[in-house]
Amino acid sequence: MNSGSTENVAGAAQPKLLLLVEDEPDARTILSRRMQAFGWTCLAHPNGESALHDPQLRYVESVVADVVLGEGRMTGIEMIGALRKQDVRAPVVLVTAFADQPRLKEALNSGAAYLLEKPFTTDSLRGVLDRVTTVDLDLAKLVNRALSKARLTRKEEEVARLVLKGLTSAEIGTMMGNSEKTIKQHLTQVYAKLGVAGRAEFFHLVFPS
Repeated sequence: MNSGSTENVAGAAQPKLLLLVEDEPDARTILSRRMQAFGWTCLAHPNGESALHDPQLRYVESVVADVVLGEGRMTGIEMIGALRKQDVRAPVVLVTAFADQPRLKEALNSGAAYLLEKPFTTDSLRGVLDRVTTVDLDLAKLVNRALSKARLTRKEEEVARLVLKGLTSAEIGTMMGNSEKTIKQHLTQVYAKLGVAGRAEFFHLVFPS
């Protein structure tokens, strides 16, 4: 697929460069086409090995990669480390089915900027990309700055960080071995300490628009 040029005529909006790594051909083609309609020029690749050799890799503003990219291939999680070794600091959105809890935890610990659950709409992906690419500071710094003010317990901070990764209370409970009710109780304390009314205000506090 032709990724297009990152240069534009004077006065036109500068296209944003997205590295899209998806091993399923139809999904890759459809996503690439739809994201182009949203102003993203896509570098579309079937696997991480190919993506890491893209000549425009250093210019990407965000990365979207499936966690599973084919048997024997580099995973989306492993891609994050490989990108960082090449000094590519663009935020990485991992696409996952949330079925494999150990792998999910590994994804969170690897530095993924966001986890997007399948199935998802291109509108939701667009919203995630807008969120992770429009902040001026490193996402981790934004999160640390917001949470450091709240004097959260270790458990509350862990729950808060998982919420910011896009997980629901039920998913967090499954990961942490707690009930959904217990996670919601922790979140109530988190929101109270931060002075927000709920999840939407929490996200806005950490990732101001």
